[in-house]
Amino acid sequence: MAEGTAAGRRPELPHERITAAIRAANEAGQPALVPYMTAGYPDKDRFIDTLRAVAREGDVVEVGVPFSDPMADGVTIQRASHAAIAAGVSLRWILAELTAAGPLDAPIVLMSYLNPLLNYGYAALAEASLAAGVSGFIVPDLPYEESGDLRAALDARGLALIQLVTPVTPAERLTQLCAASRGFVYAVTIAGITGGGKELPPTVTAYLDRVRGSTTLPVCAGFGVRRADQVRSLGRHAAGCVVGSALVEELEAGRDPVAFLQGLRA
Repeated sequence: MAEGTAAGRRPELPHERITAAIRAANEAGQPALVPYMTAGYPDKDRFIDTLRAVAREGDVVEVGVPFSDPMADGVTIQRASHAAIAAGVSLRWILAELTAAGPLDAPIVLMSYLNPLLNYGYAALAEASLAAGVSGFIVPDLPYEESGDLRAALDARGLALIQLVTPVTPAERLTQLCAASRGFVYAVTIAGITGGGKELPPTVTAYLDRVRGSTTLPVCAGFGVRRADQVRSLGRHAAGCVVGSALVEELEAGRDPVAFLQGLRA
């Protein structure tokens, strides 16, 4: 049972909706699918249309806030981020678009580096995000020790600050990060940046089992996930999979994201 969600009670807080969506996929007999797309890429004018389509197929959708120095991301998402910035996409634009769009079929999580959030102001960010229907945030360059102010602002509005763990996270810190996370725990499958190679390391399953044993929240595996067989394999050891670079590549090639996401469940 997810932290903060009583058995049989409909999830009310945004971070609870993330957890509930992942668990609903699991109860239907499949791993949750968490697709990632860079906001406003490849076509700024079609951002909401694309997001609606992706949200119909995904259980939770991760929307990337473009940033000039996306250090955790590989070349695909770097390219998307730089193009979106050149097109005028910003955090403020994203929140305005989401607010105007109204409810979507899946909870929305914003993946952002810290600077745009600092510039916006944490209290104002939490308020605007709640109004826009955002359920939480992933901030890959924010250390746990420096996350207190943002965490407090998000907690006050029921928004998730999703923690990332890695295969080299020590046991004591893993426990700390899992306890602090809301929505789900993001288990990075590989050491390095997003995109990755074509195969995941054989040690990933034992690692995911270790993370899963450290939390009552769902664990979602990400980085390097791009094929249906990987989703099936990881889904035996995690509640869901984050699919990022592979989906961004489909979008920039002009292919149908719905067909791609449906194929991942095959």
